[in-house]
Formats: sequence, C-alpha cells, structure tokens
Amino acid sequence: MTASLDGEIRDGRHQMRVRVYFEDTDSGQIVYHANFLRFMERGRTNYLRLLGTNQRALLQEARNDAPGFTFVVRSMTIDFLKPAVLDDVLDVVTLPQEVRGASITLLQECRRAGDLLVTARVRVAFISGGKAQRIPMALRLAMEDHR
Repeated sequence: MTASLDGEIRDGRHQMRVRVYFEDTDSGQIVYHANFLRFMERGRTNYLRLLGTNQRALLQEARNDAPGFTFVVRSMTIDFLKPAVLDDVLDVVTLPQEVRGASITLLQECRRAGDLLVTARVRVAFISGGKAQRIPMALRLAMEDHR
C-alpha cells in the first residue's frame, strides 16, 4: 500500500504523519496534551478509512446491519513520556490489538523519529440505538484481515 494523506497500513499497523502547527501548541510552543488525543483520533479514523477499498460501501453495509451506529471511545489509558514541539513531524501509529463482539482495543503511539512520545491503549465500542451492538461482519472482517 502506498503512503497517502491518510497514512498507510503495513505489517498490521496503521501509520500516518502529522506536523505540529502553532495551533497545536501552548505559549511555550510545546504540544498541548489534549492535542495528542486529536492526533490519535485522526489515526483511528484514517485506519478505518483504509481498511476497505470502498469505505462508503463498507459503512453502508454496517448501517444496514445496525441503523444509527457509531463508534465511541469507551476507555483510554495514556502515558505522556516526552513533549513534542512546534514544527515536529510525528508518526502516529495505530495497532489493532483485540476485536471483540462489540468493541475493538487499539494500541496507539505518537513518535518523533526514534523517540516514543505518547502511548495509549484505546477501547472503542460499537453502539446503535444507544446500546452496545456486535460489530457488523463486514467491518469485523476488514479489521481482522489487517491484524
């Protein structure tokens, strides 16, 4: 798979690059901690985008199986190890760890070259109608194929 704006999936890992802009930093030009959550959200979103050759069809099939579905972050454990600063280029890595009935657990990292800056373990739940639902088969198979 070639690198794109959405990153790439290689060896079961989704990787994408993010440049740190002034808007991402505090007055000391250090990335504000909550912005790492935004970078990781982009990583998860782009990972899902790249899972299927036709994401719209994949999502439509999920809508047919579970109308009004959405993914929500159920829990997150995060460790901030080192800061990132203005103009850094970060690698956001997303690695699916476990696909269960109604949830998926992902490991995520933000790196700068060889430096590990932030790690997170994220559990995302699939809900429809306000209740946890099994992840539709098309989406489950796409996620499991890339693990």
